[in-house]
Amino acid sequence: MSSFNKSLPYTTKDVHYDNAKFRHRSFFKVIYQTFFTSNVKRTSLSCSTGKFLSLLLIFGIAYLMLTHTSPANSVTDRLGKGVKNSKDKLVSYGGSRLGKLLRKPPRLPPRLSPDQKGFNNSSSHESDKLNAGSKWIARQQSVKDAFIHAWSGYTKYAIGYDELMPVSQHGVDGLGGLGATIVDALDTAMIMGVDEVVSEAGSWIEKHLLDRITKKGQVNLFETTIRVLGGLLSAYHLSGGEQGMKLTHTGPKPTVYLETAKNLADRLLSAFTSSPTPIPFSDVILHDSTAHPASGGLSSTSEVSTLQLEFNYLSAVSGDPKYSIEAMKVLEHIRTLPKVEGLVPIYISPQTGEFSGENIRLGSRGDSYYEYLIKVWLQQGTARDNNLTYLYDMYTEAMKGVRHRLVQKSIPNGLVFVGELPYGSDGAFSPKMDHLVCFLSGTLALGATKGITKEKAMKDNLLNFEDLENLKLAEDLAKTCFEMYAVTSTGLAPEIAYFHTKDFSEGGLDGGNKSSEYVKDIIIKPADRHNLLRPETVESLFFLYRITEDPKYREWGWQIFEAFEKYTKVDTGGYSSLDDVTTIPPHRRDKMETFFLGETLKYLYLLFADSSLIPLDKFVFNSEAHPFPIKGTKNDS
Repeated sequence: MSSFNKSLPYTTKDVHYDNAKFRHRSFFKVIYQTFFTSNVKRTSLSCSTGKFLSLLLIFGIAYLMLTHTSPANSVTDRLGKGVKNSKDKLVSYGGSRLGKLLRKPPRLPPRLSPDQKGFNNSSSHESDKLNAGSKWIARQQSVKDAFIHAWSGYTKYAIGYDELMPVSQHGVDGLGGLGATIVDALDTAMIMGVDEVVSEAGSWIEKHLLDRITKKGQVNLFETTIRVLGGLLSAYHLSGGEQGMKLTHTGPKPTVYLETAKNLADRLLSAFTSSPTPIPFSDVILHDSTAHPASGGLSSTSEVSTLQLEFNYLSAVSGDPKYSIEAMKVLEHIRTLPKVEGLVPIYISPQTGEFSGENIRLGSRGDSYYEYLIKVWLQQGTARDNNLTYLYDMYTEAMKGVRHRLVQKSIPNGLVFVGELPYGSDGAFSPKMDHLVCFLSGTLALGATKGITKEKAMKDNLLNFEDLENLKLAEDLAKTCFEMYAVTSTGLAPEIAYFHTKDFSEGGLDGGNKSSEYVKDIIIKPADRHNLLRPETVESLFFLYRITEDPKYREWGWQIFEAFEKYTKVDTGGYSSLDDVTTIPPHRRDKMETFFLGETLKYLYLLFADSSLIPLDKFVFNSEAHPFPIKGTKNDS
């Protein structure tokens, strides 16, 4: 019975009492209780003859009770003759009727003080937490298994190539031929503790990457910076460089990653130094360190403003400020340009340094400009309130502009979405939203609390009205992004969605899941139905779970992961993008993007992990999910 006492606020006696309430009463007890609790009792005792008869009856009943042996009288009696108390003495449930008649009234369950109630509630709560914890550990392992399956397909058919084509089982170089999948996946393997992959990827980098950097031709400045340079620098820190975390004890020394990163960055710098303005050219020729603008002469606004986390960190760990100086000139210049309530067009000219066109959106070519405003500011840690306050101000103004200019609700069910202004602030609003826009939920939440939990931020009175507005928008938008998955037949989101509004509607273009509440809110055009294994929604679910601690974000992430497993997994190894998420079975596109290993699976793993793994108040993630330490914070291994 000791286990009862530990988990419930009752003693053994209380349990006996509860059992007693349900014991069968004998025929003699019924007569006795009826007599002494009815009017018969009161009338018969009013005369002497009655008193004499009453005494005779009492003695008669007593005699019968002493001599009568009843069958087992309770549930406990039927299960056994008794139980042992805390002193190992047998507690009998049988015995004489007289003993039961004369026994003391049973003790009621004790009243508990608030402290005692809290103790017992906390015991139950701790048990629930343990059960929930084991569930998420198992789900974490499922994501880890998926990563290993993806990596096995890549190494089997495409090792050394940028990307795997898992259906046709070969590799392809679409990012300059630097083995992008290897570098992108490396820190994911470190975080997951997959030492075999760390060793294999690290060895390939040590043996081959530097040679490729010196011999390869054209690469895109932005893609190479966020995937390859970012991956090398993150691996440097996570493997113990600069007194970093040392999540792994395998692979090459951290300096291998740093020296390779420096060589690559020196060549990428030509994009900045070749331009007549602070806006860099988009393309670099690696083997001769030259650069040129893209076809048409323009650069994407997001691309030129999504280099600073990487170049800042490289300057910090190498001791050479040249990388940071060149990259930060871009943001300092954009600060001076005219904007629409903080919102900017998606193209900018390296030749003039001015924005080109009026198209404003937070999807492709616009997205990570807004992301890096807040993240570059956060990266500076305790020093951020000095010379980089302008970045926080630009971010704050832009988010006001988003809420004022770009946010609307769908009909009939009111999903909050972020649309576009393809013809500028004076043009018509478009209810189109790229899946890429789903990054915004996580960025809004991060910008509101600066990486700490909402509960702590509220307790310490750190959230102003703008922060609360942004948090509300973050949660509303995350709901919409999840429903973009749930509304389709496969449970996977399209690349682009449109939303039904009072000004826009197209029939017959739903996601295929007729049971979805939002099937009439979301419109998916035939050309937009593909899925590229993108990370933006699970990225935001990760940030929102860490900040709000609401378990629904984990559950949503798990549903998305299960859909990836069901429809994109290739048995022979790897995962494939899809042509159409609204049909079953979906046709496979035969491409596994590097960001599936570098971002999507990493964010899912961290979503299911303990919040102490890569904490948001100590790390900032670049646009390819490579974590860099925030300046001035100590990251323990």
